Amino acid sequence: MAEQEAHLDGIVPSSLLPPFRARLAVALVSLACFARSYDGDFVFDDSEAIVNNKDLRAETPLGDLWHHDFWGSRLSSNTSHKSYRPLTVVTFRINYYLSGGFHPLGFHVVNILLHSAVSVVLLDVFSVLLGGLQFTSRGRRLNLAPRASLLAALLFATHPVHTECVAGVVGRADLLGALFFLLSFLSYCRAFRESGREGPRPILWVMLSILLGAVAMLCKEQGVTVLGLNAVFDMLVVGKLNVLDVLQRVLRKHRSSEVLGGGGPRRAGLLCRVALLATGAAGVLYARWKIMGTGPPAFTEVDNPASFADSLLVRAVNYNYYYSLNAWLLLCPWWLCFDWSMGCLPLITSPRDLRVLALVALWLCLAGLLGQALCSQDGHKRRVLTLGLGLLVIPFLPASNLFFRVGFVVAERVLYLPSAGYCVLLTMGLGALGRHTGKKKVIAALVQGVLLLNTLRCVARSGEWRSEERLFRSALSVCPLNAKVHYNVGKNLADRGNQTAAIRYYREAVRLNPKYVHAMNNLGNILKEKNELQEAEELLSLAVQIQPDFAAAWMNLGIVQNSLKRFEAAEQSYRTAIRHRRKYPDCYYNLGRLYADLNRHVDALNAWRNATVLKPGHSLAWNNMIILLDNTGNLAQAEAVGREALELIPNDHSLMFSLANVLGKSQKYKESEALFLKAIKAHPNAASYHGNLAVLYHRWGHLHLAKKHYEISLQLDPTAAGTKENYGLLRRKLEQTQKKGG
Repeated sequence: MAEQEAHLDGIVPSSLLPPFRARLAVALVSLACFARSYDGDFVFDDSEAIVNNKDLRAETPLGDLWHHDFWGSRLSSNTSHKSYRPLTVVTFRINYYLSGGFHPLGFHVVNILLHSAVSVVLLDVFSVLLGGLQFTSRGRRLNLAPRASLLAALLFATHPVHTECVAGVVGRADLLGALFFLLSFLSYCRAFRESGREGPRPILWVMLSILLGAVAMLCKEQGVTVLGLNAVFDMLVVGKLNVLDVLQRVLRKHRSSEVLGGGGPRRAGLLCRVALLATGAAGVLYARWKIMGTGPPAFTEVDNPASFADSLLVRAVNYNYYYSLNAWLLLCPWWLCFDWSMGCLPLITSPRDLRVLALVALWLCLAGLLGQALCSQDGHKRRVLTLGLGLLVIPFLPASNLFFRVGFVVAERVLYLPSAGYCVLLTMGLGALGRHTGKKKVIAALVQGVLLLNTLRCVARSGEWRSEERLFRSALSVCPLNAKVHYNVGKNLADRGNQTAAIRYYREAVRLNPKYVHAMNNLGNILKEKNELQEAEELLSLAVQIQPDFAAAWMNLGIVQNSLKRFEAAEQSYRTAIRHRRKYPDCYYNLGRLYADLNRHVDALNAWRNATVLKPGHSLAWNNMIILLDNTGNLAQAEAVGREALELIPNDHSLMFSLANVLGKSQKYKESEALFLKAIKAHPNAASYHGNLAVLYHRWGHLHLAKKHYEISLQLDPTAAGTKENYGLLRRKLEQTQKKGG
């Protein structure tokens, strides 16, 4: 270790080595890398996990968080992704409470600070991994590696692959999971620094480590893997086991005590601690298995196409290709993408596919590292390489598809913890390079260049995560074959009102993935609004054929069929949508419109009433009920519905307007006038509001006020025939009044 430190001399400035300065340097560098994202928007998955997540709101009991997944769905639901991270959701809820709503700045600031905290804590972790424990007559103490640990921490703090975790608010799960993962590891290490003391304190540190591992799992699933790393550390560093020697003893079929290098208190303590870790891991995993309802999450082929391949060989080859791509993102994090699914990485199905070389290169590199880790005569080097590989591989195992199917192809966020292991290996490599070449200045310049380039890349990538438009467009050059990228660009354009451009991207998404039902649904919606009803019907019909339980597509198909005067088909589509989604207020609203068109007034009122029961703030349904009752002469019932609606939605000017019309017809002029004026104050440029108020004044006998509002209405809408006619009648009446007065 001392030799490695010596060869890093000149690469890491000695002025930064004191603990406080080292921590300050790492903290400031980590903040500089990602500070640009502090005032970004909620983007991509943030909408579902935060903005649309009812678990963040005060009206949701805290106890419900323990029965819901990360996205706010019940774990028992068939649609749940089973991502159980209640402690992360609690931090979102605290953010929501402190910021007084969904203001992204506070959420982003917490993420940036968490990354800084993780980077600082890693200084101590790297000191253990790169330095180890030194045994003395009084017990064990930490053998520091200040240069190596500082370099590794700086490499981690500036790694661009972390941008998704830091700049995307949902990445907080990875940040919190990593923080408690590292604290669990340090607690386990503390047990050995306390081993010279009498009493149960070392075991208490082990128990605390298990507890912190469970906390890490409640932030992000992979947090529990720290217990595996703790066991590896115990065996290699404390137990001083030689893995190659153990393997040879196993192959020679030695007795269990001989496999571990004999008996004695040290080996007995090792077995006791490993058994305790295994029991703790089994306990927390069983508890999580029971909480999540025991069933695995349901993913589709577009989420992870390799896992649906019929051939075991094809699955294995593609999984290994994904591993090689993850390794490449650690080595060269320049081509980053918010999503790697939906055709971004076509399956390898032929041995002639050149991408096979990538997985060959990966395993050659791993074989070389494993060879050094097993066979090196230098015990310290052997342990550091093994621990570095352990920190790289063990946290990645839940995302490897080896134990269960995951819902993604490649996800940069899952590399947050494994990248710490990569930084250990890279630091070891730089030390070895310095030892073999002796060119410290060249290596120092190389390290400084890497840190500078990584920092600049982090800053640039953080800027791309500030808004959905930048984020989605940044992916077009990285994954041009990804249908989801084109879909999200199109959706962002449509949300901003650029429907013509959105159509182009939606069409490309459907071309790349002919079964992309969400793209078909959105494209069908836009075509419906542009009155291209025939193509809209074809797209929506295809979408529901591909996914028969797609309720939104059924509803939109019903709207198109209604516009085409195919009323029976439209009713059937609406009913099918409601069958697949029982609580669907918008579908009940559209069904009510269909019944109103067919003069089935009772059915229309019932449908709209269902919409308001399911969604009390459904203004359109309330408004249509008032208007229908008004038009059919049921003024008393219309008034009652209008008052009920305004109690629930007191600031809705359209409801004020509709109720004002009813009250005016009921000759409740004063109350009607007050509602008209309130509606006009909220929406002063509505010509109909001024026109109907003028009609009220006309009936009431306030002719000059009527004249004033007729004129305002006609200024706002000169083409309103009814207002023109009423204004003409008023002028003639005023002229007659003047003649009589003369």
